[in-house]
Amino acid sequence: MTPATQAREARDAVRTMAGLPHAQRARALRAMAEALEARASEILAANTEDVAAVSARVAAGEITEATAARLPLTESKLAVLATGLRTLAAAPDPVGKVLRRTRLADGLVLRQVTSPLGVLLVIFEARPDALPQIAGLALASGNAVLLKGGREASASNAVLHRVLREAMAPDLPVGALQLVDSREAVTDLLAMDDLVDLVIPRGGNALVRHVQASTRIPVLGHADGVCHVYVDADADPAMAARIVVDAKTDYPAACNAMETLLVHRSWAADGRMGDLLAALDGVALHAPAEQAESLGLPVAPALHHEYGDLACTVAVVDDVDAAIAWIHAHGSGHTEAVVTDSSEVAARFLDRVDAACVFHNASTRFADGYRFGLGAEVGISTSRLHARGPVGMDGLLTTRWLLEGAGQTVADTKDGTVTLAPEALPTHPG
Repeated sequence: MTPATQAREARDAVRTMAGLPHAQRARALRAMAEALEARASEILAANTEDVAAVSARVAAGEITEATAARLPLTESKLAVLATGLRTLAAAPDPVGKVLRRTRLADGLVLRQVTSPLGVLLVIFEARPDALPQIAGLALASGNAVLLKGGREASASNAVLHRVLREAMAPDLPVGALQLVDSREAVTDLLAMDDLVDLVIPRGGNALVRHVQASTRIPVLGHADGVCHVYVDADADPAMAARIVVDAKTDYPAACNAMETLLVHRSWAADGRMGDLLAALDGVALHAPAEQAESLGLPVAPALHHEYGDLACTVAVVDDVDAAIAWIHAHGSGHTEAVVTDSSEVAARFLDRVDAACVFHNASTRFADGYRFGLGAEVGISTSRLHARGPVGMDGLLTTRWLLEGAGQTVADTKDGTVTLAPEALPTHPG
């Protein structure tokens, strides 16, 4: 099937789903969840093939350990994915929700309602678990999706796609869930701004930059994840150590992992900093050039640097304002955290840091659609337009305006037959 045919089928599927009840979409999602669990052995067998092939490429130096770490699936992972799909199925219908209702004139009522964005093209790298998450979010919100996964996970993605399409087929048009099989097909699709409504690249800086430079279609995503944790003067040492260790070591390859640790100057002066850094056992520590000698650490590759591994930059700052200035100068607008017992410092940090996610006394690793209670996420956006942060169902919606009248015309408003006097009404009559 050509990319153009896939895109047209996706467009047709969106229009078909527009007339389907929420219960039908929910039933398809539940069937997809059951299929993931019932056919786990089939899915895991394909994943084992991918893992073996990637292991050989890691040994040959062709692929990094960080990339390989994203690839494996397990029964527990499939169970979590199934739970996410069931959560989406149980959620209220996001489509057709009335956001605003206005009486423009007697007998003339206007509603603003939520509506699917349309056809999504989602490009993701070696994370096959992303496929069911993205599929679920797209279908739950009434969208169609064209999926292009990394070739490292080609066998896993093919089986997952087949399993999910077969499960949804009785209730939803299968054209709403399509797998794109080559980079050349992606290139073709990026030129189809008449058929594809939004591109979501999930991957590294190079992928996102390439997509942004290759299409006129709106792009939603983030180029990199240079996340900071600032440990304030009034931070509890034990809490600070727990948060910093979790933010860096729980999943170092994740985009929400800590890449820079900022520490208040008082910690360096009174010896607490030594204990904090000792907690990061096994993590390669670096420092800014001007602080490397005093901290006894090698110079960081750059101050805006995403390690994606067990490594991070450590820097000493004077106070919360200096930490905020550092974050704005060297961060990526993804996720930033402050550890402090001072409510004043916390409020200042939360109010002033310009990022998609800003946390107080919590690990940056919480920046995730599943942990936010969204069921899953289609990606994380650092854009200031449309959705920002973990993008769940609400981020895949736009709005439409529905006007119901009784024969009024604009000419009537000009000759005085109809008087426009907008009046806000309850979103739901009754």
